[in-house]
Amino acid sequence: MKLYLIPTPIGNLEDITLRAIRVLGEVDAILAEDTRNTGQLLKHLQINKPLMAHHAHNEHAGVAGVIKLLQAGKNIALVSDAGTPGISDPGFLLVKACVEQGIEVETLPGATAFVPALVNSGFPCDRFVFEGFLPHKKGRQTRWKALAEEEKTIVLYESPHRILRTLEQAVEFLGEERQVMLARELSKLHEQLIRGSAAEVLTYLHQHPDKVRGEMVLVIAPK
Repeated sequence: MKLYLIPTPIGNLEDITLRAIRVLGEVDAILAEDTRNTGQLLKHLQINKPLMAHHAHNEHAGVAGVIKLLQAGKNIALVSDAGTPGISDPGFLLVKACVEQGIEVETLPGATAFVPALVNSGFPCDRFVFEGFLPHKKGRQTRWKALAEEEKTIVLYESPHRILRTLEQAVEFLGEERQVMLARELSKLHEQLIRGSAAEVLTYLHQHPDKVRGEMVLVIAPK
């Protein structure tokens, strides 16, 4: 019995490892953040396995059932819609429960959005802070005030619906001259890296509203 955490492509379907394909073909079942999206990936890979939903809305309630399957001798894979499970995606609670129950967990290396964005930013990446998604409301300003004093490179995930607000707050709390890089649609056909000061990148997006779309990673230079 073993739980496998398997990274899936963040865009380009070529970004899946041979090992990931093999393990997906060997496990008894696959937990998926969205069974429809994962079903398309498995179809592309010509893999036919039972799919079970495991997402933010059922994660707490579903962990006990998955543990029972593992304890019954099943090998199960966990995937998110894109990237590595547990990185701003479901996974933590299940891994924690497996560790507590003495169930083996194996995490495969592979695709994740923040690493290529960080390395491509040109900012120091020997030490960095990964914040994932900032709180939407409560605690958001508190986090920004703490990040304003951060002396390491900062990496954020953001949705297109909130990226303008995030850049406005970066200007407010970090200063309009703080250098940033916005990476959008990484590994996809319309991948774009937008570099400049926080104010410059904000102005660019206001001038090019067609670019305010897709998954985004914001990398912020150290103080």
